[in-house]
Amino acid sequence: MKIRLNGVDRDVPEGCTVGDLLAELALKPEGVAVALDRRVVPRTEHAFVRLTTGADVEVLRAVGGG
Repeated sequence: MKIRLNGVDRDVPEGCTVGDLLAELALKPEGVAVALDRRVVPRTEHAFVRLTTGADVEVLRAVGGG
């Protein structure tokens, strides 16, 4: 199914969760924030929140530095 990830169309498997998407992107849940259709998804819900066709997903990664 197609979703929009950080402004770019992307195909993901049917039934994909936020956690599945992060794993596919090789991102650890720690240090990232995820918004699904403009609603922040708490890290505790990543494994349960399923993506739907046309979902708008934003993934932001914290970057440390000086």
